[in-house]
Amino acid sequence: MKSAWSDRGAAELVERYAADGIGEDLALRVYTTRLLGSEPRLVMHGGGNTSVKGRARDVTGADLDVLYVKGSGWDMGTIEPPGLPAVQLDPLLALAEIDALSDEDMVNLQRRNLLDSKAPNPSVETLLHAWVPRTFIDHTHANAALVLTDQPHGEEICREVYGDRAAIVPYIMPGFDLAKAAKAAADAHPEAEGLVLLKHGLFTFGDTAHEAYELMIEFVSLAEARIEGGRRSVFAAASMPGAVASASEIAPAVRGMLANRRSIEGGGPEFERFILEHRASPAILAYVGGSELSRYSQVGTVTPDHAIRTKPLPVVLSAPPAGDLAVWAGEARAAVDAYRKAYAAYFERHNPRYGGTKRMLDPSPRVVLVPGVGLFASGRDARAAAAAADLAETSVDVITDAESMDRFESISEAELFDIEYWSLEQAKLAGAKEKALARHVVVVTGGAGAIGRATAAAFRTAGAEVALFDLPGPALDAAGEAGAGLAVPCDVTDDASVDRAFSIVAARFGGVDILVSNAGAAWRGPMADVTDDVLRESFELNFFAHQRVTRAAVRMMRAQRTGGCLLFNVSKQAVNPGPDFGPYGLPKAATLGLVRQYAIEHGWEGIRSNGVNADRIRSGVLTDEMIASRSEARGVSEDAYLRGNLLGREVRAEDVARAFVSLALARATTGAILTVDGGNVAAALR
Repeated sequence: MKSAWSDRGAAELVERYAADGIGEDLALRVYTTRLLGSEPRLVMHGGGNTSVKGRARDVTGADLDVLYVKGSGWDMGTIEPPGLPAVQLDPLLALAEIDALSDEDMVNLQRRNLLDSKAPNPSVETLLHAWVPRTFIDHTHANAALVLTDQPHGEEICREVYGDRAAIVPYIMPGFDLAKAAKAAADAHPEAEGLVLLKHGLFTFGDTAHEAYELMIEFVSLAEARIEGGRRSVFAAASMPGAVASASEIAPAVRGMLANRRSIEGGGPEFERFILEHRASPAILAYVGGSELSRYSQVGTVTPDHAIRTKPLPVVLSAPPAGDLAVWAGEARAAVDAYRKAYAAYFERHNPRYGGTKRMLDPSPRVVLVPGVGLFASGRDARAAAAAADLAETSVDVITDAESMDRFESISEAELFDIEYWSLEQAKLAGAKEKALARHVVVVTGGAGAIGRATAAAFRTAGAEVALFDLPGPALDAAGEAGAGLAVPCDVTDDASVDRAFSIVAARFGGVDILVSNAGAAWRGPMADVTDDVLRESFELNFFAHQRVTRAAVRMMRAQRTGGCLLFNVSKQAVNPGPDFGPYGLPKAATLGLVRQYAIEHGWEGIRSNGVNADRIRSGVLTDEMIASRSEARGVSEDAYLRGNLLGREVRAEDVARAFVSLALARATTGAILTVDGGNVAAALR
């Protein structure tokens, strides 16, 4: 591993922070913390921490010895000075004299001694940083170090690699007891430049930020050299079907298998869904394609805190043959059900050690290994799924290297339970609240237009993951770059284009729960004069495209087996036609029938179908030219035309978007049309 230290970069950050009154030591602590956090082979998703001891002044003007230590929730790769809150050092040092301390009391004492009461909780390893008598301390979960320690003879290998330069600490769960053990090891080896925490990670020390950082890079490089020196071939390939199904083909079925069925008030089933992330690098494919996958994948996590995001074990499915997946899907569902039962048994085995006080987490796996396809990771949103996938990919790398040397070995099942059901983590879960449409995937057609963008924003505000379908071009690119959602080029009048677009969504998120079929355009002209070509063109976009995307969405929803919601932009022309708008209103009337037909035919599967009847939306179907033309025909201003309703209020794209969201949340409503036009009695259905 190469050092990323730059004298110029360090000096620039020191100069920048000096203007804010931040001293050189803390500025350099921020600098090297970022270097560590930006290297995924060292630090990933909260794994690791840093500190520096120094002086700070409290509100009375008194100078205090403090420990600046990484705070909970801060990303080491982008950390700022507030991410290293100052804790009074003397009270922390005094704790070294007592024999026991609960996690809750430890956290409480650390918070009581913060100089800023609004600062984040200091790291759970704060006491370890405080008790090791060095100025700068770095801690990582370096992949190479884990490869050495996650072996039957890990301690022996580490002593061979590091000699007296590092003290060895046996595995102990993070907290007070680990801090005591680390202090004892450091005190017994005052010449040591670092600590190796077996099955956990590395610490390095220095009198300067540069020294501690370079030692970390050196220690990791020594581990990497040892791995290369003892490597042998691994993972003999298992037999595979002649052709294997793609990730996008199986993702909806996998996503549906992972969803947890639950009862909700009012009766009827509902589902706790997950967002998926798929990975399939050559290393992952070799790993999941190994003949002994069921052995080495079922040992445990490569470092304890992974269990919080990935659970202790993944589920292993068989390779899916291309073509008819019905038999494979049945076997896969059985494997996931068996995983849930095994997880419940694991919980029952270990909960008695805590007096039966723990609350079982949901039993669904977070990582799914599929030979020939790769791995899927799941989370409550795309960010959580990506984090779980990153950790799963790290596990692949570490286990691969460990197996190349000898045999991968994790901590015990009981120790994994202790981490997964850590009281500090349980407290976080108890306080966590999700938005109304969290865990849902939404597809919005016509996503680059005003209503499409507003709808995407409304669903994202409600917690959903959103994919925008529209013709390729600057408008779609801009919507994606603005964060409205995943921009997917799609011509909704073309079967192949629609299939490709839904495949992209399946590969990215795992499936779809809500379709907003919004794409449309207004063709005009008296029916006696309109050509067949114009009428067919309008029907293609304003009716057949709705059917085309809905058919594709329903296929995916049926594979998931978790219901779904179909939403259509119908338009008032379907029920209150206006002169010269027959080419637009007729296909919209057919689409109104389509809404109800899907409600009738798929309600038994939990798939709801509803529509929005909107009118006179600026930058919607009505172009500026059409608004000007119609306002002129009525002898009123454009604004007066747009406000020509019972409320005398202009209806905006955001109003239509809110209507779509409300229908998505109306779990007992199907076959309904919601009018959004400011009041037009002639267009009201009921």
